[in-house]
Order: sequence, then C-alpha cells, then structure tokens
Amino acid sequence: MTKVGEFAALDLDELESRLEESRRELLNLRFQLATGQLDNSARINLIRRDVARILTLLREREIAEEEGTEVPFRPVPVARPRRARAGVDDEEEFVGTDEEFDDEVDEES
Repeated sequence: MTKVGEFAALDLDELESRLEESRRELLNLRFQLATGQLDNSARINLIRRDVARILTLLREREIAEEEGTEVPFRPVPVARPRRARAGVDDEEEFVGTDEEFDDEVDEES
C-alpha cells in the first residue's frame, strides 16, 4: 500500500500511468479470484484503495487548476516508533503461581 504523500510527489503523467497499472493489476487479481488462483485476497482491497487515492489526487489537481489555486500540500508521513503500553514491563515474571497450582493438584491426588 502506498501512502498519499508518495503519490502526491508524482507529476500528472506518472500518476496517470500508476492509475493504469493499478487498474490492470486489479483486473488481474479479480480474474485470479474468480478462477481460484488468488493466494492473497487482501491485495484486492489494497489496490482498490490505491486507485481511489490516485483518483482523489487527480481530482484535487483538476479542481485547483480550474480555480487557479495551488494544489494542497501533503507532506509525506514519517513512521513513528510504537510506544510501549503504560505500566507493562516486558521483563516482569509471575513467580509462585505454578507452585500454588502444583500444591493443589498434589492434595487432590
């Protein structure tokens, strides 16, 4: 899946060629799905979203051109590191729970 910022950096010709490629790939994926040859069906949704993103950018540029304004700026998002959940330590161990369980099992036997 491609980010919107990556598509926004492309010029009009490149966007249109990407749109054509994505539509062709989507058609091939649909044929594979119909014939039972598709391994990853989630790929269809990813390509559909890419097509929608490209069409949205093309429409934004068309509107900006008609109005004589500048195309809206879309910065390329930077991946942020995942934060650890608060209060959870990876090194924490539960001590004594197995021993208590073993004692209960021994008493019942």
